[in-house]
Amino acid sequence: MASRSFDIDAPRWDQSTFMGRLNHFFNVTDWRTVVLPDSRLDEAKALVAQCRAGSVPPGTTEEQLHYAKKLYDSAFHPDTGDRMNLIGRMSFQVPGGMAITGFMLQFYRTVPAVVFWQWVNQSFNALVNYTNRNAASPITPKQIGVAYVTATSTALATAVGLNLYTKKAPPLVARWVPFAAVASANCVNVPMMRQQEILNGIAVTDENGNKLGHSTKAAVKGITQVVVSRITMAAPGMIILPIIMQRMEKYKFMQRITFLHGPIQVMLVGGFLVFMVPAACSLFPQRWYQTPFYTFT
Repeated sequence: MASRSFDIDAPRWDQSTFMGRLNHFFNVTDWRTVVLPDSRLDEAKALVAQCRAGSVPPGTTEEQLHYAKKLYDSAFHPDTGDRMNLIGRMSFQVPGGMAITGFMLQFYRTVPAVVFWQWVNQSFNALVNYTNRNAASPITPKQIGVAYVTATSTALATAVGLNLYTKKAPPLVARWVPFAAVASANCVNVPMMRQQEILNGIAVTDENGNKLGHSTKAAVKGITQVVVSRITMAAPGMIILPIIMQRMEKYKFMQRITFLHGPIQVMLVGGFLVFMVPAACSLFPQRWYQTPFYTFT
């Protein structure tokens, strides 16, 4: 049974180590939580609130409290406590990312296909960035629109330009064009979507959570680390998988099932993302300067 003094907000794993953060993000980004009904998530939120108030229901175990906190962290915004839209949750990164990335890697040969899938990917990324924004630094609809158009334009310009440039390059080079477009767009999308944090700074707190002021330097550092994390998240699947597919497609059995190449890449990308989503989120320590999913020293 859980005691009344149980601190539900205390980290379950040591957040000063990579492995501790990895365990935490494996927990928070668990894709299975996206299929749970809103009623189950609301129950978890209510239980977390009761525990914070010191009124844990009789018979509740610590494991039940940990699971409730897992659901709460996966579905509710850390600043506002509001339920996040499903597609923008970090727990949706695996199912959403595997579908979009798999098809970006499959349909890379023609300009129309490149344009369409890069647009879909940037729309997805913009929604994720907006959903996980720092609520203390609100962004206007105009700024959201400018960020979306700029990131999408960057991705399309990079993808289409490299697609045309690599027509005479080895086939494998052309397969890496989607990753180049994704990486360049992330360098634009994240800072643009969170520009208010760069302009006004983010809250800085002491060890006890007492607000000390705002820091633009911390904001720049934090957003830079988010960009690095996002690129790292995509890199293994978008760099290694093309090499695998390039070799597999030489076999006769693969040449007979070309209609399955897309679904095969989607599933293989999913395998990469199941590990890379929590691993990328765990790259940097979570202390002192708090923003959604990332806190910086």
